[in-house]
Amino acid sequence: MASTSTKDRRRVDSGWYVYGVVPADVELEPDVYGIGDPPALVEVVRHGDIAALVSEVDLGQPIGRPADLQAHQQLLDAAVHDTPVLPMRFGAVVASREAVEHEFLDEHEHEFAEALDALAERVQYVLRARYQEDALMREVLEENPTAAGLADEVRGGDEVATRNLRIELGETINTAVAAKRDDDTAALIDLLSGSAVEIATRPATHELDAAHLALLVERDRQRECESVADRIAREWQDRVTFRLLGPMAAYDFVVTVEPE
Repeated sequence: MASTSTKDRRRVDSGWYVYGVVPADVELEPDVYGIGDPPALVEVVRHGDIAALVSEVDLGQPIGRPADLQAHQQLLDAAVHDTPVLPMRFGAVVASREAVEHEFLDEHEHEFAEALDALAERVQYVLRARYQEDALMREVLEENPTAAGLADEVRGGDEVATRNLRIELGETINTAVAAKRDDDTAALIDLLSGSAVEIATRPATHELDAAHLALLVERDRQRECESVADRIAREWQDRVTFRLLGPMAAYDFVVTVEPE
């Protein structure tokens, strides 16, 4: 199913939004849409052995709205089921369709081709592990005598009178949780390392995050990785909740050159 190509219509207030780089033999469904309001038709700009997924955008509209970021990610994550993808993390706008080919793809053809080759049989997953709050607090108080003692002191006390103790308790708990997060992240990396080619640690985004990991996985080992993650989730279910997302484009394992 060949991609649809737009003829030589150009507007002064338009540009070409780049989603990612793919092999030149990629073919799109006829009605694939990306960012914009209304969403713009996605096209393929080819150069040698590589190509870019692009769409024309109205520069008078804001770019980077939540709906745009969602459309950007959905497009690339759908494409990765069939082809390797070098994602532009937040996309970029180039002045013309010709500039996409001659100033972006042509200048970086060799490095893009090498990166695509390296990703030919690999995809990314993201594992988010989050503590169950009640279980986490029980663990901290059982394992940390200082926290347990402070908790006893402030329990039932006047909020104003125990203000400093409460602050100290909060700091003690935060320190304990950070140490526990480091230990659990290391344990998860060890458990998952046999089914992933590479594992990257993402920063915690929530106070209850136990781990946030990106996994680079061989395509023929996806089920194995999913099975290992399911087993860990069952074993840790009394204290941690897991979400495994993917397969998706390898956002955490590639560095692409952004269009200027």
